Amino acid sequence: MSTPDAQDTARRLRAISDELSDRFYERDDVVRTLVVTLLAGQHSLVLGPPGTAKSEMARELTGRIEGASYWEILLSKFTAPTRMFGPIDVAALARGEYRQVYDGRATTAHVAFIDEIFKCSTAALNETLGYLNERIYHPENGGEPIRCPLIGAITASNELPVGEDSAAIYDRLLVRIEVGYLEDPSNFAALVRSAVSRPAAPTRTTIELAALRHAVTEAVPAVDVPDAIVDAVCTLRAALRRKELVASDRRWRQAVGLLQASAYLDGRPAVAEADLSVLTHVLWDSPSERPTVEREVLHLVNPDAKEALDLADTIDELEAQLDAMAGQSREALSEWVIKNAHNKLAMAGKRLEKLREDAAGAGRSTAAIDRIAGRRRAVRARVLTEALGMDASMVQAQL
Repeated sequence: MSTPDAQDTARRLRAISDELSDRFYERDDVVRTLVVTLLAGQHSLVLGPPGTAKSEMARELTGRIEGASYWEILLSKFTAPTRMFGPIDVAALARGEYRQVYDGRATTAHVAFIDEIFKCSTAALNETLGYLNERIYHPENGGEPIRCPLIGAITASNELPVGEDSAAIYDRLLVRIEVGYLEDPSNFAALVRSAVSRPAAPTRTTIELAALRHAVTEAVPAVDVPDAIVDAVCTLRAALRRKELVASDRRWRQAVGLLQASAYLDGRPAVAEADLSVLTHVLWDSPSERPTVEREVLHLVNPDAKEALDLADTIDELEAQLDAMAGQSREALSEWVIKNAHNKLAMAGKRLEKLREDAAGAGRSTAAIDRIAGRRRAVRARVLTEALGMDASMVQAQL
């Protein structure tokens, strides 16, 4: 069998990321991060309320891997280990044989989606940890451990873990991604339209399982990590420790694989400062810590970080003012827009465009600037619809 073309694999994965980003509004960074995590052979947690397309994204991504066995489950505190890893073969039991049926279960999956991961039952905890940590399952009858072909698991939860048992699983999920409901009213309008329209079938790029495996085991680990990146990681660790944010040595070591996967996905032979952006999803435990981590990472990735983050603060402040004015007259809202919101949002938009242009021109990551620009568009859309009464379906042309 010929060796898969690493460049073609990366190209296909970029196309898959683009296609999923087009399908799932306001999920560009989420989709890319899920792909990077899978390339690194690691597990991810998508944290957010119900109805934010967590499971749909996982299914759509894994459905693009031809030849891969996919398994998913919704856990509860009553889920038995055999339901996850292999039920008892009743016919064999009638013949006096104790045997489990593994086909179609976690034990044979290349990619797994585990919903409500923190509701894992106490009975299934140790087997789930072994499955995530070592890719092994210990049969109920005490036979030889089974090596599972799992590349990576995508997990989801509506809430953070509570208790030591679920905390042990949380620690094994290297990448943590927050998702929320759509912020931009024009995207919400497009979502509503998509429920009643019948668009042409979208382009659907796929990738062979063998090509993905080769990328995970050979191509990604071969990506170079220059000394300058090692120094940047050490600088980031020191900066976070000064903020009393401490990650384990294991988490830092595993994060290197994510940096390599990010570079590989972009078609580069060596890790660059732009790849450090992925660490914003790795180095926090509580969502309240994520902005601090992002600020420190952005300082390393983009020298213009402080200004971009200051603009984000201005945008958040305007949205808070809009929320506080709920119920006021249209005249009062219009006056606020004219005197306050319009100019600040316009200036923020122009400055973010310039910051993005500078960052892209210097080969730096634009991910964080793009996210802040997306927030600006969403707040501007809310101002247009809620304060000025514009139809949401007409907003996109004004952004």
